[in-house]
Amino acid sequence: MRRSIDDAQLLAADLPPSDDELEPVSWAVAICDDYDDAECRVLLTVEAVGAAGTGLAAHLSPEHARRLRGALHDALRELGEDPGR
Repeated sequence: MRRSIDDAQLLAADLPPSDDELEPVSWAVAICDDYDDAECRVLLTVEAVGAAGTGLAAHLSPEHARRLRGALHDALRELGEDPGR
């Protein structure tokens, strides 16, 4: 079973001005249980826009997904932003 949760593209207009070359990327979050142990995991995929199938996919256990969620929450709070849900 695979089920898409959310996805987005960060295009050139979404990137901050920089002297460095910042590449537009897309990300997608899904849940998946297509593993030998049949455990459900969070699947996080990040790849260059227009380069489907060439990115990195992280197969996160619930523990690792919670740690990533906490890191994003803390980063938003450090920026002075509402960390949201």
